[in-house]
Amino acid sequence: MTKYTPDDIKRIVTEQNIKFIRLQFTDIFGILKNVSITSELLGKALSSQCMFDGSSIEGFVRIEESDMYLRPDPSTFVVFPWQSDRTARMICDVHNPDGTPFEGDPRYALKKVLKESSDLGYAFNVGPECEFFLFHADNNGMPTTITHDKAGYFDLGPADLGENARIDMCLMLEEMGFEIEASHHEGAIGQHEIDFRYADALEAADNLMTFKLVVKTVAHQHGLYASFMPKPISGINGSGMHINQSLSKGSENIFYDPKDTLGLSGIAYNYIAGIMRHTRAMTALTNPLVNSYKRLVPGYEAPVNITWSAKNRSPLIRIPSARGAGTRIELRNPDPSCNPYLVFAAILAAGLDGIKSDLKPVGSVEKNIYNMSDQERAEYGIENLPRDLYEAIRELKASELMRRVLGEHIYNRYIEAKLMEWDGYKTKVHKWEIDQYLTKY
Repeated sequence: MTKYTPDDIKRIVTEQNIKFIRLQFTDIFGILKNVSITSELLGKALSSQCMFDGSSIEGFVRIEESDMYLRPDPSTFVVFPWQSDRTARMICDVHNPDGTPFEGDPRYALKKVLKESSDLGYAFNVGPECEFFLFHADNNGMPTTITHDKAGYFDLGPADLGENARIDMCLMLEEMGFEIEASHHEGAIGQHEIDFRYADALEAADNLMTFKLVVKTVAHQHGLYASFMPKPISGINGSGMHINQSLSKGSENIFYDPKDTLGLSGIAYNYIAGIMRHTRAMTALTNPLVNSYKRLVPGYEAPVNITWSAKNRSPLIRIPSARGAGTRIELRNPDPSCNPYLVFAAILAAGLDGIKSDLKPVGSVEKNIYNMSDQERAEYGIENLPRDLYEAIRELKASELMRRVLGEHIYNRYIEAKLMEWDGYKTKVHKWEIDQYLTKY
């Protein structure tokens, strides 16, 4: 993507007669927020003088600590191609009134771990593969769970009725600077995937937040609703967000070693072991909703076992076949409801811990784990991912590494909010219970 300076932005705003600039940021739950300003206030915004009420953002600050400042990142400037009033945006860091970074800003949490990685000489590259559903909207424009098509994996029109919407999404993303690598219908009815080129982790997280906005916007233009909910329909596959990742030094991919049987370096094995050690603690971040765990069940291609492999897709961690500069590790349990800033920070910290501690992963599992018996899993020493959000929260609470990565502010408020979410779920009577029990007892 084009990297702009403040002077570039001022010139473009004038030349293109841009009227509004959205100053975007993300809350701790991965929800995109913004403050819209007129172009007359651009200079003030670029000088980090735009203030907002942090107490109105869930998980930020108490009302007596409400003043927060937005510091735009000029490199994220882009003009929205879908708005006739010529609106642009910049993604912002959140700062305290004294100019220091706000500890509750997820973007800052990622920057801290990236600094640690940089100090060790590593650059962290990420390529997310984000799945989503397209649903019909009702007469009031509200989403239904009626799918837009009956197509399957890699099907095309006319069976894939979402094809035109997906094409428009790709075109709009390209207009905004994305390099689209692939787009296709996914395995479940109404399910789609668009893959864009990998980038350094901060840019990749920014790109993912922009990607979701574009997908939802284009879907709305087609009279549809795009949902990144992990499991909106029972009985079919849910939506995942596989995360491809690698470390490099300069132009060298340090996960690659041609002398190794699998083509992996010792650092790559350390990194895999670090993720496996900390993955249960990370699951409350990678799979943050009660609904996330309806996807993480056997039989729907989502991993439930903490294993790795270079030859099959059932483990938690897969090593895609590309080697050399393309050597990478694919983490398969995250879903698209997660906050990418926090998830990328947690994954990188776990991998770095594996490198610094010289951890070694247990042997790879080449059998289809979905078809293994409990005894076979026990023989391989295979652990399971948390079975629900509450179990995941308990693992997060017990992790000193995740506490350090998130910082006290995000760590405490995230856990508090997720416990409230779990309590709200477990105390409600759900339709399944009525259908199952009302007439029997």
